[in-house]
Amino acid sequence: MEVNEDVMAANKRAFLNFLDEDVGKGFYMKAIRDMVQNKRCRLILGMDDIRSYSLDLARRLIRNPGDFIQPISDALTEVTRNVDPKYLKEGERVLAGFSGPFGFHKVTPRDLMSSFIGSMVCVEGIVTKCSLVRPKVVKSVHYCPTTSLFTSREYRDITSMTGLPTGSVYPTRDENGNLLVTEYGLCEYKDHQTLSMQEVPENSAPGQLPRTVDVIIEDDLVDSCKPGDRVSIVGIYKALPGKSKGSLNGVFRTVLIANNVSLLNKEANAPIYSLEDLKRMKEIAKRNDTFDLLGNSVAPSIYGHLWIKKAVILLMLGGVEKNLKNGTHLRGDINMMMVGDPSVAKSQLLRAVMNIAPLAISTTGRGSSGVGLTAAVTSDQETGEKRLEAGAMVLADRGVVCIDEFDKMNDQDRVSIHEVMEQQTVTIAKAGIHASLNARCSVIAAANPIYGTYDRSLTPTKNIGLPDSLLSRFDLLFIVLDQMDPEIDRQIAEHVSHMHRYCTDDGGIGAFEKGARYTEEDDGDVNAPIFVKYDRVLHGHEKKRGKRQKNERLTIKFLKKYVHYAKNRIQPKLTDEAADHIATLYAELRDASASAKSGGGTLPITARTLETIIRLSTAHAKLKLRNEVLKGDVEAALIVLNFAIYHKELTDMEEREQREREMEMKQKADHDPVHDADMDGRIEAFETILGQHVLANHLDQISISEVERLVNREAPAPYTRRQVESILERMQEANRIMIRDGILRII
Repeated sequence: MEVNEDVMAANKRAFLNFLDEDVGKGFYMKAIRDMVQNKRCRLILGMDDIRSYSLDLARRLIRNPGDFIQPISDALTEVTRNVDPKYLKEGERVLAGFSGPFGFHKVTPRDLMSSFIGSMVCVEGIVTKCSLVRPKVVKSVHYCPTTSLFTSREYRDITSMTGLPTGSVYPTRDENGNLLVTEYGLCEYKDHQTLSMQEVPENSAPGQLPRTVDVIIEDDLVDSCKPGDRVSIVGIYKALPGKSKGSLNGVFRTVLIANNVSLLNKEANAPIYSLEDLKRMKEIAKRNDTFDLLGNSVAPSIYGHLWIKKAVILLMLGGVEKNLKNGTHLRGDINMMMVGDPSVAKSQLLRAVMNIAPLAISTTGRGSSGVGLTAAVTSDQETGEKRLEAGAMVLADRGVVCIDEFDKMNDQDRVSIHEVMEQQTVTIAKAGIHASLNARCSVIAAANPIYGTYDRSLTPTKNIGLPDSLLSRFDLLFIVLDQMDPEIDRQIAEHVSHMHRYCTDDGGIGAFEKGARYTEEDDGDVNAPIFVKYDRVLHGHEKKRGKRQKNERLTIKFLKKYVHYAKNRIQPKLTDEAADHIATLYAELRDASASAKSGGGTLPITARTLETIIRLSTAHAKLKLRNEVLKGDVEAALIVLNFAIYHKELTDMEEREQREREMEMKQKADHDPVHDADMDGRIEAFETILGQHVLANHLDQISISEVERLVNREAPAPYTRRQVESILERMQEANRIMIRDGILRII
């Protein structure tokens, strides 16, 4: 049913009064002049201003926007014509958009229920699909050659705010049956585009599929966002009957008809810093052990792996991205990979990153395809036309992508992420769509070696089984081994048993029900502790051992704030001293890799390694909240890089085994005096005496006791029973004699 003309006129008068009242302040008049100057045709009205003018009007506008959109547009058009009569052509209108607080009408796609149908809502989410921009006919003009008359026809669909929808039948003949010719130059069209908006990944409920909502945007709003953008869209929530579905089972398709699209900052979920927080951060940055402290605070439930945890901290902080004037893009994000035996907590480390990083998306090698990670061209169900759909890496722009089971990915899928890891864009040229999407994200991958477990007889490159073109894109590659050492095994067992004994107040089930992610509910609490409180059941007897100071750990909440602050607020610059030092170190690394035997390091040393050193040094400077990269930062970065390149964990294991072998040999030598240097002559004398006695008496066997009496009678210095047995064992190993049951047989 059409809206009553009197109601429309009353609503128009109300908004003209609202704009007239603004004349004193001049805010909207200035906005209209700016709009005319910038040649735009949409004016954004603030809900706060409408509320302060009339609360009742604001409520009615939000509940029944269909009654108001047209009168508001008429009122704005009238005021604009008064300001500049020549700006609008005949038939052109000024459109209205809305912004500001919407109260409980500000929702996510998951909260859009049937109660919101017909009302105005503000929906926040992330754009996943964009259709192509198509023209939609508004008015068609036809010429009849027979009668030389022009006829026109207007078209309205269910998304239009004025009047009832008209049929979409295009006239080809007039009432008398004469043929009509369409005059395309006189027809009127408007741009039309559809989007799909999904709820933000970090706020979606764990274990549930993310919800999406279709959005229709028209006129000047088209192409205002692209896949991967976080947006806040204000519009009217409407139900549309599907193709014959509505009439059959009463199920309708719902869409959001947008009147304002605003891009959100990526940091919409940024934590709130208090002055006390900033003071504490600066105190921690001044400490000498800041790097160790932050490393220990990452995933305290995982025993050991301190260097990998430190690398994770550097990865989350990242370097500084640079866009040069000649168009070159130098990435600031750090990529990292862990390769190692099963059950060494690789996947748990990825989960820890998911909890701490402000934006992190998790995928697995088998569960994701190449297009699922980058971007896909799909067909629209409604129109059948092609549209662009963003993948995981585009959605994680300015965040972290965690890929587990990286070795299980197909080669074709793995190649598709090459471009993302270096150029940090996704370029699509398919089905007539050519687009370049931003994917400025860090990649942290976990993989098993090619044989399931790490074969230490092969070089690292052969164990990993990935091409050098991909490996060189990873800044750090860690080999994580399952070390068989009784002392380490005992400490791990102790640590795990403490974790299992420890139980939270709600029995450990509350955290799972509330959601796996940390929420900023009590960010404003100034006196919240920044260190984890000591618990004897959880932390064991560290206090008694005097290691209390060493095992300080930051709380997850404070660690998130620290990482977010250091990553976004600090942008360090390279000093000349640091730059010279980096150049020297890079030359040394290249020289060492050239002289080393093939397969010496985990990663090939290329020009990318030079950029890696710069990125790691910059990240360390961010960690210390400094605006300059100093020589000390370069040294700290090099230690992490050396640990990754020369697979120190593997080397440590081999060194320990070598030490154990040496200890065994030493102990054997301590118990066995025959190994002394002055014993060589005595062994020779022993063999001479025994040989002469056997030859003189033509013996083929003799007892060990008799040998002992014989040599002690002839030799100048006596031999102990142990020495005799030791020398005879040596002779047996040389296949000169054979000993059995205390009897020595001559061979």
